[in-house]
Amino acid sequence: MSLKSKFKTFFFLDDEYEYEEEEYEAPAAKSQRQPQQQQQQSVSPKQNVVSLQSVQKSSKVVLIEPRVYAEAQEIADQLKNRRAVVVNLHRIERDQAKRIVDFLSGTVYAIGGDIQKIGAEIFLCTPDNVEVSGNISQLMQETEFEDTRW
Repeated sequence: MSLKSKFKTFFFLDDEYEYEEEEYEAPAAKSQRQPQQQQQQSVSPKQNVVSLQSVQKSSKVVLIEPRVYAEAQEIADQLKNRRAVVVNLHRIERDQAKRIVDFLSGTVYAIGGDIQKIGAEIFLCTPDNVEVSGNISQLMQETEFEDTRW
């Protein structure tokens, strides 16, 4: 035994086993239909193309005007179902509206989405599959809210 082979054996670099590859042969086809079916099956998994139109049709925006804090869970469920939600908080008391915004902020953070204020007491909550571009902050600054609740 040479010094080189001793090192290989010591560091397990030399395989002790030889591996043989065996080919598995399928049983002979009984009829001509089997090969055709196998061809169709092998072609169909490769057709994983999804139309963009079908994806865009499934996108929805839900408008919700909660009147009690308990409706925050309904809004969160819509976000979990990957739907954008516009929340109008005009008809709810300020303290409950603040709690709803806090709850939705946590929900949006958990799903990797975004929440934006788009008007006085109106928020847009979006999941991660919805991208919002642009902003309306200039309009918000020009009007200088009459109601400074937020």
